[in-house]
Amino acid sequence: MFKLKISKIDFIILIVMSVIGLISSLTVIYELYAVHYLPPFCQLPGSVGGVVFNCAKVLLSNYANFGPVSLDFLAAVWFIVNIALVTIMSFSGGRTARNILRFLFGWRFFGIVVVAYLLYLEFFVVRAICLYCTVMHIAIIIDFAIISYLLFSKSSKTRQALLSES
Repeated sequence: MFKLKISKIDFIILIVMSVIGLISSLTVIYELYAVHYLPPFCQLPGSVGGVVFNCAKVLLSNYANFGPVSLDFLAAVWFIVNIALVTIMSFSGGRTARNILRFLFGWRFFGIVVVAYLLYLEFFVVRAICLYCTVMHIAIIIDFAIISYLLFSKSSKTRQALLSES
């Protein structure tokens, strides 16, 4: 049977934020594209520096797609790939696990770069914040912090387990 090569808690930590981000993106995909309603809590009262809390303004803007593809769909794909890579890494050993750990760092770094661009669009171009987008952004940022710790911290047991295996 398959056996985890890292601790259960590290596996859960590596997965949980991606699951939260995936739920957020799938909520938007289902509500907006399947049932054609705005997701719950889409408009919240108040603003910060003239930036309103309004998912509709963000999700229906000209910046909500990359070509013909919804950014929410691309986010769901990003989180699914993230979960798959973590699962494969956690159950494999040796060179495969080491390579996936390093690739995950690059994958999650790519996510951080995209988040920075999307935050720029939300705050300075669209002038609106989407609750669901914010959940996804936070999940990606925390995912990056976690993989950075696991890859670079000398006290990381996951790093020790995966990088010391032959």
